[in-house]
Amino acid sequence: MAAGNAVQTTSLGEEIVRGINELAAISEEGDRLTRIYLTKELRKAADLILAWMREAGMSAHLDAIGNVCGRYEGERPGAPCLMLGSHYDTVRDAGKWDGPLGVITAIACVADLNRRGKRLPFAIEVIGFADEEGVRFASTLLGSRAVAGTFDESVLNARDRDGMSMRDALVTFGLDPDHIGAAARTRRELLAYLELHIEQGPVLEAQILPVGVVTAIAGATRLAARLTGMAGHAGTVPMALRRDALAGAAECIGAIEQFCRTDASGLVGTVGYIQARPGATNVIPGEVSFTIDMRAPTDMHRKRAVADVVREIEAIAKRRQLALQLDVTHENRTAPCAPWLKDQIAQAIAAEGISVFELPSGAGHDGMAMIDIADVGMIFVRCRGGISHHPDEHVEPADADAGARVLLRVIENFRPRADR
Repeated sequence: MAAGNAVQTTSLGEEIVRGINELAAISEEGDRLTRIYLTKELRKAADLILAWMREAGMSAHLDAIGNVCGRYEGERPGAPCLMLGSHYDTVRDAGKWDGPLGVITAIACVADLNRRGKRLPFAIEVIGFADEEGVRFASTLLGSRAVAGTFDESVLNARDRDGMSMRDALVTFGLDPDHIGAAARTRRELLAYLELHIEQGPVLEAQILPVGVVTAIAGATRLAARLTGMAGHAGTVPMALRRDALAGAAECIGAIEQFCRTDASGLVGTVGYIQARPGATNVIPGEVSFTIDMRAPTDMHRKRAVADVVREIEAIAKRRQLALQLDVTHENRTAPCAPWLKDQIAQAIAAEGISVFELPSGAGHDGMAMIDIADVGMIFVRCRGGISHHPDEHVEPADADAGARVLLRVIENFRPRADR
């Protein structure tokens, strides 16, 4: 990325793409992008982002959980900040835009202000969250939960697939697990939290729009289901006498899909994992485990839908004489974007000559944690084919530039909430 005092000779989009490509080269696997929490690759990425922040005119440091934090002072030192951010960790075999686009775009906007010598009535802070994806320790939003003061210290005992605890991984990374609380911020320090992110879906592409205003980050309920019937010989047990757990699971899965397909208010449901036992070609499955993930734009809608789906699964199990165990394994509430921030984002989009379009986020984001200490706003940027969490994830440079221009316009015209 261009140094903070350099003359701007390229568009923000070109500058962002260069940063995206440079960061994507840091991976634990040579042939694919994987950058997991508290690895040496994450530390190398953190050092690069910290250097970019300093070049952009910010003071910068690594906080107690590994987030990269930069601050661009306002007209008055020590003023509350408008916080911009996203995450810089990835899933395994990832795309290069999910997370880093928001971090790099925010840095590019601050660098533009710094080149022009412009200070604002408030500070700007940029944060790259060290763990949003939750790949290593099976607990998401670790970086943003620490900043929001809601980090669950029991996660320190979680172990990765190699048996290393998060506590030990923090020490190896050079951090002190007993001081994670030092990363926490307070509501009075933040005027708002804004995040720019790829859409991770196909809606903006279908609308032929480069950017959109996010209305809410959908809450999610995840359940683990187990159906138990009776295993038996595939050739000797008549169909009418079978208690086939896999056939029962198939009916449940079909019912979930049909229920969500007939909902017109943004409900989505996914069965992403299924395992049948004993798992032999010539044996009727006696036990099947599967997962259910349900999301909706409002908590009330999601909770009602989950209750309806659970009743349907219970009815299927009873009719088929299958024992059912159903446990909730994860529940995140919906994080609505603040209307006053949505309005400012919409005004910036319109000022750039782009039609204003609102859409919810079905994917989770750090704003779900940050909403505990700040009002949250989000800008979505179009991604090709709606593909994400995949090497084919792609944003056109012109769309990256459009997102940056919108974010920069929001920053320069930002008006804190009236009751601050």
